[in-house]
Amino acid sequence: MNFYQAIFLGAVQGLTEFLPVSSSGHLVLGQHLLGLREPQLMFDVAVHVGTLAAVLIVFRDDLLAMIRGLWAGDDRGREGRRLIMLVAVGSVPTALMGFLLKDFFESLFASVAAVGAALLFTGCLLMLTRLASGRGLGLSEVGPGRALLIGLAQGVAITPGVSRSGSTIAVGLLLGLERQLAARLSFLLFIPAISGALLLQLLDAEASAAPETSILLAGALTAGLVGYVCLRLLLRVVNQGKISYFAYYCWALGLAALAWTTFGN
Repeated sequence: MNFYQAIFLGAVQGLTEFLPVSSSGHLVLGQHLLGLREPQLMFDVAVHVGTLAAVLIVFRDDLLAMIRGLWAGDDRGREGRRLIMLVAVGSVPTALMGFLLKDFFESLFASVAAVGAALLFTGCLLMLTRLASGRGLGLSEVGPGRALLIGLAQGVAITPGVSRSGSTIAVGLLLGLERQLAARLSFLLFIPAISGALLLQLLDAEASAAPETSILLAGALTAGLVGYVCLRLLLRVVNQGKISYFAYYCWALGLAALAWTTFGN
């Protein structure tokens, strides 16, 4: 991998990590397009560190509230404890699926056809958000049952081509959460999920050859900067009730991936 490929793939990661179009699916397609057939484990870790930093910056107020909730008894502290409970419950299915089905999910990264089919599924899920009731449940009205279902959606999104942000926000909206809260929970759940995944990847990457430090930094910085902008954009789109518009892109890319595997080889 060279410097320009690192910037390109970092931008792809930043663009697609938060927009509901599946970053893992795009990285698989991008690496095939660039002829990078071998797993790029350390580079994958680097770009995810960049996007994780973007989430920590955007949701710093919620994170501070969660820290405050460990001891404070005021309203902000109670809100923080509620968030801790929901994130903890929602993280359970993701951790179980990631641990028990790790080899299965990893096998899908070699299949462009599987990515294409998963993108079609993501598009259908996003379109279903148009059926959301709009009841707008607030934080105090969301219990562990709903958090568990949102976490289950995040576990399914380990599949390359299934958007993590798209699936968790869509399920949150279909469960009646207000738009802003559905997005907040989606990205607060992202933090422990991606942190655990990065730890596992680092352990796997110890024995693998790593790109030069400059290439890793280029990918991480590009992913972080582009990701920050895209995260802000997505939050605005969700608040406007327009997340279903991304379904058309997922369908188009999914069909293109399937056509590529059928006619391009």
